[in-house]
Amino acid sequence: MSEFIHLPGIGNSGSSHWQSRWEEADPSIRRFSPASWDEPELFDWIAALDRAVRSAAEPPVLVAHSLACLLVAHWQKVSDAPAKAAFLVAVPDPSSASFPAEAAGFAGVPEERFRFPSLIVASTDDPYGTLNYAQARAAQWGSDLETIGSAGHINGQSGLETWPEGLGLLKAFVGLAV
Repeated sequence: MSEFIHLPGIGNSGSSHWQSRWEEADPSIRRFSPASWDEPELFDWIAALDRAVRSAAEPPVLVAHSLACLLVAHWQKVSDAPAKAAFLVAVPDPSSASFPAEAAGFAGVPEERFRFPSLIVASTDDPYGTLNYAQARAAQWGSDLETIGSAGHINGQSGLETWPEGLGLLKAFVGLAV
């Protein structure tokens, strides 16, 4: 059985977000805890992720949304804490006009291949990151890429509810029975 750590993006994931719904359905899923969800500071977020990973009983699967995808790229370069894999949903482009100014510290995203398997899940109409951007990051990071069609930012506003298709992708990716 894999251990999962949820990494929401800026603002945290509200009650209609698939991450929150997955946590409701499976209380064993943990959420990392940075000092501020609304004023993200890269080094604080890296430290919070590192604490969460090091407290896991086994190398965990990181389930990241939006800004937290960039966090994983930064973290995996500076930490030696073991992760089993990363499931990266809706990777945002820091050079996009829609990228939040509060998250500017997350720009300068490392381009190195990840030291663990990763899967990027992208939408064809994400206002924070184009499909071309997701494809470029997948190539740099050595990630597999799954395009799910038109789903916006793949968040609570996307109307995905519990997003069973996403859970199926995650389970198939980490080798769990679907």
